[in-house]
Amino acid sequence: MQTTAPVHPPSRRSWLRVTGSVGPLGIATAVLWLSVIVLLPLAALAFHAFDKGWSGFWSAATAPAALDALRVTIILSVLVALLNVVMGTLVAWVLVRDDFPGKSIVNSLIDLPFALPTIVASIVMLALYGPDSPIGIHLNATQPGVIVALAFVTLPFVVRAVQPVLLESDHSVEQAAASLGASNWTTFRSIVLPSLVPAIVSGGGLAFARAIGEFGSVVLIGGNIPGRTQVASQYIQQQIEVDRPVSAAAVSVALLVISFVTLLVLRLFADRTARKELASR
Repeated sequence: MQTTAPVHPPSRRSWLRVTGSVGPLGIATAVLWLSVIVLLPLAALAFHAFDKGWSGFWSAATAPAALDALRVTIILSVLVALLNVVMGTLVAWVLVRDDFPGKSIVNSLIDLPFALPTIVASIVMLALYGPDSPIGIHLNATQPGVIVALAFVTLPFVVRAVQPVLLESDHSVEQAAASLGASNWTTFRSIVLPSLVPAIVSGGGLAFARAIGEFGSVVLIGGNIPGRTQVASQYIQQQIEVDRPVSAAAVSVALLVISFVTLLVLRLFADRTARKELASR
C-alpha cells in the first residue's frame, strides 16, 4: 500500500522569505536608498501638486498654456525618438560593420552627450544655428532647432542599444542570404531588422522619455515661445518664477506619469521578448 506525504498549507510568512546572495540587510539598504533618492521626492512632488485638492490639480494641469506646453513636448519628443530610431540604427550599423580612420574617436563621441552639461549643448546650438550662424542656418526659436537640440542629448540611446545586438548577430545567415541572390536591403529587412526590433524599440523609448523632461539643451535655442517652442520644463520654470508652485507641480506630475508609463511599457515589452526567446530555444 502506497502512502502519500501529507500536504502542508503554505506558511503565512512565506511571502516574507528572502532568497538570493544579498540577504535582508542588503535589500533593506537598497530599498532605503531608493526611497530617499527617488520615492520620497516624488511623493513630495505629488503631495505639493494636490495642495488645492483634485480640482486645483486638474485646473492647473489642463490650463490652456499647460496643455500647449505638453502638446509641444510630446510631439517634438516623438519626432526626436523616430529620428533617433533611424539615424541611431544607421550609426550603430556603421560602427559595427564598417572600418574607417577615426572610428574609435567617433565611438567615444557617441557618449559625449551623457557627460556634457546640457546647457553647454544649448550654447553650442545657439552659436551654430542662432542669429549669427557661421554656416547660414538659422534655427533659433523654431521647432527644428528644438528637435536638433533634443536629438543631440538623446543620441546615445538607440546607438548603444543596437550595437551589442549587432555585435552578437550571426553573420553566416546574412552570408547565406547573399549567396542566394538576396540584395542588401532584402537581407537587412528580412534577417537583420527582426533581431534588432527589441533593441530599437527600447532605445527609441528611452530617447522619448529623456526628451520629455529635457530643459538645458533647449533653454537658449528654443526661444520659449508659448504654443510653438515652449516645452513643459520651460513652462514649469515659468510657473515657479511667477509664484505658481501648484501649477508647476501639476505639470511635473503629468510629465512624471508620461515617463513612468513609457518606461513601464518598455519593461513589459522587454519581458515579453525575453519570454519568447526563451520559449524558442
